[in-house]
Amino acid sequence: MPAFLIVRAEVAEADRDAFDHWYEKEHLPDALRAFNALNARRGWSARDPSHHLAFYEFPDLATANAIGDSDAIKELIAEFDRCWEDRVKRSREVVEITQSI
Repeated sequence: MPAFLIVRAEVAEADRDAFDHWYEKEHLPDALRAFNALNARRGWSARDPSHHLAFYEFPDLATANAIGDSDAIKELIAEFDRCWEDRVKRSREVVEITQSI
């Protein structure tokens, strides 16, 4: 079954437009290529507009989990930190799909 790496970022209102543009034009395409993911999607929470979520799909749990220790994610984290320093807090989670109807 497929699995997703989900990245949740908390973005201050003052940074939202710049963050949105950077993620659209640079970070999401770079991560898709670096992770060799099946696809990448992102959006903003309808409940809390400061929460940005990105979803990277992988064919299985092992492939998604392997990203967590990869050089690819380390490089993307370094670039993220360079651009946003400590202004954007984020968390990562891997979810395996166990049912699809």
